[in-house]
Amino acid sequence: MKRSINLVIALALVGLISSCTVVRQGEVGVKRTLGKIKPDPLMEGIKGYNPFVTRIIKVPVRTTNIEVRSPLPSKEGLTVQSDVSILYRVVGEQAPRIIEKLGANYEQIVILPVFRSAIADVSSKYFAKDMHTGQRAEIEKSIKEMMMAQLKDRGIVVESVLMKSIVLPAGLTKAIEDKLEAEQDAQRMQFVLDKERQEAQRRVIEAEGIRDAQKIINEGLTPMLIQFKSIEAFNKLSTSNNSKVIITSGNAPLMLSADGIGNK
Repeated sequence: MKRSINLVIALALVGLISSCTVVRQGEVGVKRTLGKIKPDPLMEGIKGYNPFVTRIIKVPVRTTNIEVRSPLPSKEGLTVQSDVSILYRVVGEQAPRIIEKLGANYEQIVILPVFRSAIADVSSKYFAKDMHTGQRAEIEKSIKEMMMAQLKDRGIVVESVLMKSIVLPAGLTKAIEDKLEAEQDAQRMQFVLDKERQEAQRRVIEAEGIRDAQKIINEGLTPMLIQFKSIEAFNKLSTSNNSKVIITSGNAPLMLSADGIGNK
């Protein structure tokens, strides 16, 4: 008798545990009873239900990341390989409708097909080299906007589309490297030319300054000034203790030292 009671209690506990579930943070519960979806999502917490007629489907509403390796057709007809991350989230209030219309496997049913269509449409408008340059962000934004146009009414929000590990065709990679190297050489040459041009300009300015200075000096050397400077020089020579012979007409003096005369 006691064993029967224990068995009944154990079965009751198992039934009680199996009729409860926990909806955790970052997810909502969708209740389906006898195949019919309840329109209101279940928020986080412990939820009881009848396991014989009801099932609670848990749908994550936090940001989810899907990693996809996808070939990208380019404008010139090449194929670029890339790993792409799709960051999306489900709007909690619309989770019951998503389960009802798409089922629990909504990623495979709608998100990935929409992504493959959008990425093919967008990438075919760009050259392969653009996917490896600063235009990558523009491509990612266009893919996201195209996906959102098709998914927003289904209760799915695409937060970001990130292109990673882009692998260009081998020949194109070499061509891009050669082009970048040529551009760097051209920039170095332009730097040298600019430096030489600046140096030439500096020399021209220096020569113009010397020319202007000489012009000013020449314009200031009048005959009267030259004669005055000669008189000043004679006066200074007359006060010198050294013996000198000065031969002059009063305009251009020729000075000979006493030693020079003696040697002759």
